[in-house]
Amino acid sequence: MHDLKRNRERMIAEQIKARGIDDPSVLAAMGHVKRHLFVDEALRARAYGDHALPIGHGQTISQPYIVGLMSSMLRVAPGMSVLEVGTGSGYQAAVLAAMGAEVCTVERIRELYMTARKRLLDMRFFRVRVKLDDGTMGWPEEGPFDRVIVTAGGPDVPEPLVAQLADPGIMLIPVGRTRRSQTLVEVRKEGGRIFRTDLQSVAFV
Repeated sequence: MHDLKRNRERMIAEQIKARGIDDPSVLAAMGHVKRHLFVDEALRARAYGDHALPIGHGQTISQPYIVGLMSSMLRVAPGMSVLEVGTGSGYQAAVLAAMGAEVCTVERIRELYMTARKRLLDMRFFRVRVKLDDGTMGWPEEGPFDRVIVTAGGPDVPEPLVAQLADPGIMLIPVGRTRRSQTLVEVRKEGGRIFRTDLQSVAFV
């Protein structure tokens, strides 16, 4: 257990802070959330490494740096409502909740939904609600959302997610038709207008 704690501290220092992410709320949240509990027991020794890890059904838990980067770019303040599309392991949702957000997260794969929902409840992340559904449709009855984060790649920005974004609001989404040609896109809604900015190349399943 002490080794896992040291690994978590090294992850923050070497993968997050050393790459320029200095948002205190992100650093505190990623230091608090025990990433090794979001992967299979056989992979726990690798949980804090600088890589994504498989979680089954062709999906992964994202590289720690990507979680830190997207969490920082969202500029989440305590009490904000956040929609996450692509619950996966539940780790990103847990980090956002640890930052003080009220998180609604949608997962389309039943097995991942069931595992993540139980895991988050067992770990007492009561700020997170999980729904089994098509994430591209969002969670309209709970919107609008101050922030929207999509953690699975898609060919374009789904209009229902833009519609559920508050004004002002920020969305982050990887866009591209193949894993090798994805771009992290920021969509901002401000004063009734939509602004889209291509940020950097990424790779999401």
